[in-house]
Amino acid sequence: MSHLKVYQYPKCSTCRSAVKWLKEAGHELELQHIAEQPPTVQELRVLVANSGLELKKFFNTSGEVYKNLGLKDKLPGLSEEEQLDLLSRHGMLIKRPVVTDGKKVTVGFKEEQYSQSWSM
Repeated sequence: MSHLKVYQYPKCSTCRSAVKWLKEAGHELELQHIAEQPPTVQELRVLVANSGLELKKFFNTSGEVYKNLGLKDKLPGLSEEEQLDLLSRHGMLIKRPVVTDGKKVTVGFKEEQYSQSWSM
């Protein structure tokens, strides 16, 4: 059985679907509430590096916090450090769920992607 860490928001239907899929696939999950305990800047650095994705893919562009902070226009002008700091201070800015086994990382939930990444 593999152990996965899931950064999630319990009220989010996408997160609930992802958690259900992972449990049904036989994974042991460590759930971390992304709003109450967002990943640190250092954790985010590792997650981004292991994901193979650009940092901007970690932003929840359809969320309230993103819109309220006016990030659509501001984000391109922010340094990587400033972006990581924003994500670490505002867990709801992070596209969720973020799932990791310590080596690979997925962001969001698409069943096809999970089948490729997290099937045992």
